[in-house]
Amino acid sequence: MDGMTVAGTLAERMGITISEASPHRVVGSMPVEGNTQPYGLLHGGASCVLAETLGSIGAALHAAARDGAIAVGIDINANHVRGVTKGTVTGTARPIHVGRSTHVWEIRIEDEHQRLICIARLTVAIVPRQVIAPPA
Repeated sequence: MDGMTVAGTLAERMGITISEASPHRVVGSMPVEGNTQPYGLLHGGASCVLAETLGSIGAALHAAARDGAIAVGIDINANHVRGVTKGTVTGTARPIHVGRSTHVWEIRIEDEHQRLICIARLTVAIVPRQVIAPPA
């Protein structure tokens, strides 16, 4: 799964690539350039997008095994602990709780020197595919 992304998604627009994906661990990277706020620091919202993307992929891998269920984010919490102005950040998502109707994932985002940039927790609902209307 070297550098995979999904065409036409927010993750593609932000340059997020997935290098590893399993129901137990998802790893992906994102460039800092183009994802900053006016001061040149990585935008906190960009970190949240990376975190939700990674956690959602992991939850979706679990959910797909359940009669085509899907995973949808319902809550995200992020603590931004260090600023970064250049390079690439990498997130690693791991499940904390995998239940029948909800999952909780922890996502650690680090810079190229393995320094913690952001720690996030994502809660997703596992719902039947028919609950979500297909795009028009």
